[in-house]
Amino acid sequence: QAQRALGPALDKATGTLLYNAASRLKAPRHLGFLVGYIARQEIRSDLQLGAALDYLKGHPLEPLDVAAFEQACGVGVSVTPEQIEEAVEAVISRHRAELLAERYHFNMGLLMGEARSRLRWADGKTIKNEVDLQVLHLLGPKTEADLEKKPKTAKARPAQEKPKAAVVENGEVGTETLSLLEQLRGEALKFHKPGENYKTEGYVVTPNTMALLKQHLAVTGGQVRTRFPPEPNGILHIGHAKAINFNFGYAKANGGVCFLRYDDTNPEKEEEKYFTAIRDMVEWLGYQPYAVTHASDYFDQLYTWALELIRRGQAYVCHQKVEEIKGHNPPPSPWRDRPAEESLLLFEDMRKGKFGEGEATLRMKLVMEDGKMDPVAYRVKFTPHHRTGDKWCIYPTYDYTHCLCDSIEHITHSLCTKEFQARRSSYFWLCNALDVYCPVQWEYGRLNLLYTVVSKRKIIRLVEMGAVRDWDDPRLFTLTALRRRGFPPEAINNFCARVGVTVAQATMEPHLLEACVREVLNEKAPRAMAVLEPLKVTITNFPAPEALDMLVPNFPADETRGFHKVPFQPTIYIEETDFREDTDKGYKRLAPGQLVGLRHAGYVIAVQNVIKDASGRVMELEVTCTKSDMADKPKAFIHWVSEPLACEVRLYERLFLHKNPEDPAEVPGGFLSDLNPDSLRVVDSALVDRSVLSAQPFSKFQFERLGYFSVDPDSSERKLVFNRTVTLKEDPGKD
Repeated sequence: QAQRALGPALDKATGTLLYNAASRLKAPRHLGFLVGYIARQEIRSDLQLGAALDYLKGHPLEPLDVAAFEQACGVGVSVTPEQIEEAVEAVISRHRAELLAERYHFNMGLLMGEARSRLRWADGKTIKNEVDLQVLHLLGPKTEADLEKKPKTAKARPAQEKPKAAVVENGEVGTETLSLLEQLRGEALKFHKPGENYKTEGYVVTPNTMALLKQHLAVTGGQVRTRFPPEPNGILHIGHAKAINFNFGYAKANGGVCFLRYDDTNPEKEEEKYFTAIRDMVEWLGYQPYAVTHASDYFDQLYTWALELIRRGQAYVCHQKVEEIKGHNPPPSPWRDRPAEESLLLFEDMRKGKFGEGEATLRMKLVMEDGKMDPVAYRVKFTPHHRTGDKWCIYPTYDYTHCLCDSIEHITHSLCTKEFQARRSSYFWLCNALDVYCPVQWEYGRLNLLYTVVSKRKIIRLVEMGAVRDWDDPRLFTLTALRRRGFPPEAINNFCARVGVTVAQATMEPHLLEACVREVLNEKAPRAMAVLEPLKVTITNFPAPEALDMLVPNFPADETRGFHKVPFQPTIYIEETDFREDTDKGYKRLAPGQLVGLRHAGYVIAVQNVIKDASGRVMELEVTCTKSDMADKPKAFIHWVSEPLACEVRLYERLFLHKNPEDPAEVPGGFLSDLNPDSLRVVDSALVDRSVLSAQPFSKFQFERLGYFSVDPDSSERKLVFNRTVTLKEDPGKD
């Protein structure tokens, strides 16, 4: 078509626009329409093309309003050189003082951005040339000082200013002053205000829209309403933490409410434990749902609306098999034009169980943004439902259910991950086809972590083959697993805030999450002493006839937060690695002829005798002790325990060896071949000081010099079990 319009003289710029249009336009019905504008050079830039595509995405089905389309993408708008010159001159005049002061170190991108905002459809290169020309006229040629790199200066932080939180850009952590709630508050996200849905780009306005919005505001009082809608067929993972924080956080930041709605439309995969675990994790992260609802609460209303959709000629009963309608270009249904009366009778037969599974579906008459045609609204499933029993043998799909449940609950902002963008047009279409209140769907980027898998199917495989114990195995990144490992909820929320609310998908390194964990536990985990590989030490000149009670601060950096008692006896235990017979220049701990201090005891010990077994292994040390203020200053202080408790300690490493265990290019043998054989080491002969005796499951401690540890639910009165949450410092060997 373009070739016919232009003849053989198709210039490169026009060709590029045509290629981009064809590859980016998801609804092919509008391709000819768009190509005509490009061929006639009424759309001449990628900026205009982007605006045109956005308009077409927002109006996928209704007859196009040509005037509105042309206005949206700048057709017929001519920006003269004089206009560009005037706009740039105004911007430079506004920043004249800063330009004269900073000269060529000034951020010229700011000038470009402001000029572009004044002249949306102006050519970017022309604006840049004009900016360069006028800056040169103002400042003259660059001097040697202008060519020097601008030194970075640290800005003084006011005393009342909050510490900066890190955000992640391109996988790296930078600094950002905004907390999660600040990122989500008010105008920060450029979201619409309740009741102003129609101001959102791409929102479809019908003759009934304003009346429906008025009714909506009467129900909500202008309050922000969001929802977190998980499927109750698996355990939440770290990616869900971002969704929870975004949905509940946005409502909280703007004085609104958030529903916890279970999308329980797939009865064969639902179990009670998933319902319970999901709510537990939402509340563990610090959020309380405004209401707990289920898609099944609305099954009667959804069925009534399905009948209405058929009556309006917008849905039909189809008998194509699942295999026939899969893929990108399935054949059109031969039943698409079936009379509404016939579809009503057949849909009733579906409800009565007269069709077998796969023999009939109810399909909606629309084309989605990804080109998928006529998505299924209802399918037959002879499976009792967790909540409704055997009342239904037909169940609605996500594409049908989700937007209508949002409408029923008067959700103002339907926040979902980016992969649902292709469903936005069907979301708007279905609400408008039934003339019900239509919320606005907003998409954001998923949060993924390297060195892990989070898919339900793959975690089940790991459990079945014994690679992990269950969904809460601390090597996984499900939320129950992270809680069991000892990750505090505040750390997970802080991590989500640092990643930020971005449109782009974020794939992060686990050590960035672990850094957030250390920050929280450093402030909240009381200190204790534990020895993983005990070496017995006998103090031959113990200074008292019986044990001494040593007061050890719970937080050495802030002794106002209390103390705990640790017994100090003639027999103590130290780490086996804190003693060497043969030393080198850099070794500072205990050795023959080399003193070491005992943390919190006030004593220094010196080796007198090394006792070995028949194989030559060191079994015991005999030492003498001296008060610290009377001895030479030791090079190091080590931790120790006396009259300790026996405990089990589980040391965790990454479950997978490669960053992307699901990537065939990185792991040709599949994710099960990439398991780290050293991901768990159990130390069953560890010793810990008695101050932790009454610790309950999930209690957290810093074992001095070793790391942060959490009490595992496997603990008993007979023996405590600790999970290592994170080491004290990031392992420099980790990528």
